[in-house]
Amino acid sequence: MEKGFSMARHGKKYRAAAEKIDRNQRYALEEALQLAKGGVEAKFDQSLDVAVRLGVDPRKADQNIRGSVVLPKGTGKKFRVLVFAKGEKETEAKEAGAEFVGGDDLVKKIQDGWFEFDRVVATPDMMGTVGKLGKVLGPRGLMPNPKTGTVTFDVADAIRQIQAGKVDFRVDKAGIVHASVGKASFSVEDLAENFKEFMGTLVKMKPSTAKGVYIRGVSLSTTMGPGVKVAYTGA
Repeated sequence: MEKGFSMARHGKKYRAAAEKIDRNQRYALEEALQLAKGGVEAKFDQSLDVAVRLGVDPRKADQNIRGSVVLPKGTGKKFRVLVFAKGEKETEAKEAGAEFVGGDDLVKKIQDGWFEFDRVVATPDMMGTVGKLGKVLGPRGLMPNPKTGTVTFDVADAIRQIQAGKVDFRVDKAGIVHASVGKASFSVEDLAENFKEFMGTLVKMKPSTAKGVYIRGVSLSTTMGPGVKVAYTGA
């Protein structure tokens, strides 16, 4: 009943793609990637996303998983980076390719509803200014954070990492981590390499206080396609 209700909410292409997938089976990584890539066709290069259900309690500070990883094959996307900096760091950010650099002027624009950027970096001395945007940037996953390397005086390196394929991630209230591991146009081999790097990073972050099975479920999907469960045995 639940499956029928879920399927009814989607279009014919989604339902046709979903019919090719056994919802009760956990597929080997390469097969799962192939099935996900061959899902619903779109007029744009869809992201290939991973969702990982963790055995953690996000309400506990030491189990609130948050971090970043540089994918070896990149993300397939060019990011518009905004940097909060001043003085020589402002110049450094511009030379490193930041699309937007500033301080209070950018805070005002964002407070007025401007969001023409994809990633945010800030030098530590600017966090007092950036803090005014916590309620706006936080829910969008854009708030700079030392744990993801986006609060740093080395703004040039932060920008290079973002453009090289750096992905930030955090566990949600349901204990699930979502991230992109590339584009549907990537080869299965490149996606597999990115996936393994992401999962390896996530496994290393297992809190010592987390009991039982840590990686409880993994699935892959394109932006428009159905999920494919992965038989992951890394943790």
